[in-house]
Amino acid sequence: MASVIPLKEEKLLDVKIGELPSWILMQDLTPKGIAGAFQRGYYQYYNKYVSVKKGSFAGLSMVLAAYMLFNYRCSYKEFKHKRPRKYH
Repeated sequence: MASVIPLKEEKLLDVKIGELPSWILMQDLTPKGIAGAFQRGYYQYYNKYVSVKKGSFAGLSMVLAAYMLFNYRCSYKEFKHKRPRKYH
């Protein structure tokens, strides 16, 4: 027999479109709840990619790529004005 998971505890990808508004209203949107969500995400990532028997560079390379994209996005205005142009 399949176990029934309460709507509040379902993951976002498992929620149906019709249940989405009620699922959002059930979430804990206090600062403590948001911090807990980030902590759960961190532990999921760490256990899946970093803390494994046969680890690889994949987990750390994703963090490095995200960091590089974030920094590029933050300084895009400066890069845009320094581009060499054919005609001034």
